[in-house]
Amino acid sequence: MAKLIYTMGETAQLLGENPSAVRYWSNYFEKFIKPQRNAKGNRLYSPDDIETLKQIQYLVKNQGLTLDGAMQRLTEDRRSVDKRVKALTILKGIRAELVSVKKSL
Repeated sequence: MAKLIYTMGETAQLLGENPSAVRYWSNYFEKFIKPQRNAKGNRLYSPDDIETLKQIQYLVKNQGLTLDGAMQRLTEDRRSVDKRVKALTILKGIRAELVSVKKSL
């Protein structure tokens, strides 16, 4: 069962990024990412926020876009970005399974 809320550390670990990068992206893309805050003021991310962060990571790291370019792409054509990120996630899972099968042989 998936969690409903993720802390900053959990979110950064899921993405494989530094917490500072996640925090910066949260601030820069505040139009798309709206983390909740706990009593201490720590950011708490929903699964939707994490999917948006994965899209941003894909655009910035894989496609080589600047943050402004990623903002423009998300604003114009978010569906195609979402489809590509989901396909990439599925392919990474398949690759991990194949690697584990290869090691067991």
